[in-house]
Amino acid sequence: MKEHTIIKVKAGSIGEELGIEPGDVLLAINDKEIEDVFDFDFLCMEEYIEVLIRKADGEEWLLEVEKEADEDMGLIFDEGLMDQAHSCKNKCIFCFIDQNPPCMRPTLYFKDDDTRLSFLQGNYVTLTNLKDADVERLIRYHMEPINISVHTMEPELRVFMLKNPNSGRVLKYLDDFHAAGITMNGQIVLCKNVNDGEHLEYTMNELLKYAPVMQSVSVVPTGLTKYRDKLHPLEPFGKEDAEKVIDQIEAFQKRAYEQTGLHFVHASDEWYITAEREVPEEERYDGYLQLENGVGMIRLLSEEIRSFLPQAAMIYGTDIRRSISIACGKSAYPTMQRLMKEVGRVYPEVDIHLYWIRNDFFGERITVSGLITGQDLMAQLKEKEKGEELLLPSSMFRSGTEIFLDDVTRTQVETALQTKVTIVKSNGMDLIRAILGQEQSGDDTEDVNPYEYSGEVKDET
Repeated sequence: MKEHTIIKVKAGSIGEELGIEPGDVLLAINDKEIEDVFDFDFLCMEEYIEVLIRKADGEEWLLEVEKEADEDMGLIFDEGLMDQAHSCKNKCIFCFIDQNPPCMRPTLYFKDDDTRLSFLQGNYVTLTNLKDADVERLIRYHMEPINISVHTMEPELRVFMLKNPNSGRVLKYLDDFHAAGITMNGQIVLCKNVNDGEHLEYTMNELLKYAPVMQSVSVVPTGLTKYRDKLHPLEPFGKEDAEKVIDQIEAFQKRAYEQTGLHFVHASDEWYITAEREVPEEERYDGYLQLENGVGMIRLLSEEIRSFLPQAAMIYGTDIRRSISIACGKSAYPTMQRLMKEVGRVYPEVDIHLYWIRNDFFGERITVSGLITGQDLMAQLKEKEKGEELLLPSSMFRSGTEIFLDDVTRTQVETALQTKVTIVKSNGMDLIRAILGQEQSGDDTEDVNPYEYSGEVKDET
């Protein structure tokens, strides 16, 4: 029987009222073994349940619980999934983790491919870990949304790209999820001369058959670091390439909208930056369903700043005098430069020093802010004017911490640069508040850096 150790019991919860304590072990609910968090949540939806607990002294308690259907038991377990995360069995030709430099923390080398993390954290999964019984269970629990790394709808090409003989067969699960009404989102990592052009057109058309149950698909360019020795040769997309991809997707969006009322397929912001084009208007993002994939972030940030600036002027006044600095990735720099000019027109006495950081750690082709490291920041800003404080987006840090991808801490950066470092949440309102020296919002929602798996890596993985 699978056992689950309880590490915390929430104050005032049902668990506390029943005398459950940290160190107790959950054995079963309604005489059923608990495989993972979804079994636990599903069984706890009942208004009457019987919970079997083993106390620290070995005594077993069978607790009868009467509660509201949606009432939480208040139990926190030693593993968030109540199970080990499923690691990826693919060897994708574009895998970013395979392009990591050596000697980084172990979690950065862990490849998760877990549908449970797709539901809980929004991770994208390839489905290659699933068996028919797993799909039946997902449908029975109605786990949604499921975010799927599709890449191509051509089975043979998918096998080539994922280097997994199972990766073509599992595309059939899209039909199962669609028939069951399980909400899906898709992702296509586009590789030049591999799954682009006519292959992309075929994939978009095939995926549109699942709309609106599949509600969105993002198309993102593959990220290429300088650590690609002995890996499949891939070329970066240039300006003309990006223009062709955008034209292809925008033409498809028109057909998709006429057919479904959704624009459905979305090009990530990086395509527009590479093509030196303006990003689409807000209405074309269908509610920003693909923000975590870098789709619509520029538009959303721009709209939030423009909307909040007049409010900020009324709340804080416009006579604020400050000098601050902001660092970002190269791809975000043109947008930030334009937006900071708009801020400057309302707050002329706020001196903003904006810098883009070259990514020496991963290589200059990596231009996003979320992959900037502490060592690159320290090296490139050491002799720069930084003002009263340096503002950095939360995406630069490991989720819920003050640690960069290279294990440099915020405190180390502050010491090296002799400047206060303020971590700014990823929205326009809090950016303006930080620029003006005001407190950020009380929303404690963490900004997730999708680059890193958030769990603990066990030795056996």
